[in-house]
Amino acid sequence: MSFLDSVVAQVLGLEVSFHHTHARLACRTDSEALHDLRISLRKLRSLLRPIRRLDVPRSLDEAAADVGRLTTPVRDLEVLIGELDRQGFHFQATRRRELVESSYSAIVESSTVRRFVAVLDEWPARMRQAERDGELEHLRDRVKTRLQRQANVLRRALADPAYDRHILRLLVKRMRYAHEAYPKVLVISSEAASALKKVQSALGDWHDHFQWCLKAEQEQDLLVLKDRWEIAAKAELEAAEVELLILAECLEELAPKARSSS
Repeated sequence: MSFLDSVVAQVLGLEVSFHHTHARLACRTDSEALHDLRISLRKLRSLLRPIRRLDVPRSLDEAAADVGRLTTPVRDLEVLIGELDRQGFHFQATRRRELVESSYSAIVESSTVRRFVAVLDEWPARMRQAERDGELEHLRDRVKTRLQRQANVLRRALADPAYDRHILRLLVKRMRYAHEAYPKVLVISSEAASALKKVQSALGDWHDHFQWCLKAEQEQDLLVLKDRWEIAAKAELEAAEVELLILAECLEELAPKARSSS
């Protein structure tokens, strides 16, 4: 199987996954449908990121990004509702659950999703045409170069104690998902893969509580939770800093290997 074949095969698999989660969301079969739909989008965009300067991948990436922007506020609200229920604030959760329920139909029936599905359906044929037109030469090398640059950016960010932790969280997510999309191109140790996952989880928990604190300043019925969210955010950021040190060590061990193979 050629490199392009493997990319197209992954996209086709993700297309099936997207349609499945979209159907689950439309039929309200379970509470994880939107989350799983967004995972399909995330995997697709991770696959496209190193090649999105090319016209055909860029068009699909942009369509997927539009669906991501459409669904992000609803998913954020789902996560907040779960937190409110865990904390025993069921009245606040119920009020927001009604808004989420009304948003599902809007997502399922949106022109944004329809456009994405149309672009996704056409994408394999358009990539094959781009290949015939000579637009995809050295595709694997292009991906390898982009992913090495991405890893170098993350290593430099980890070495800077003052680096914005919100941006660092995004860099960690991107590298973890890049490794999942291209494990034979972005080769990292199992320890580094585990460290990426732990950092993403720790910074994700901190980010959630940080955002909820901001929301509590705007939504009066959440203000009672602000103090406990601030305490949780502080503890989670401290835990994340420990994981960041471990990750930095794992990735620094790879730095000479990455340079010598480029």
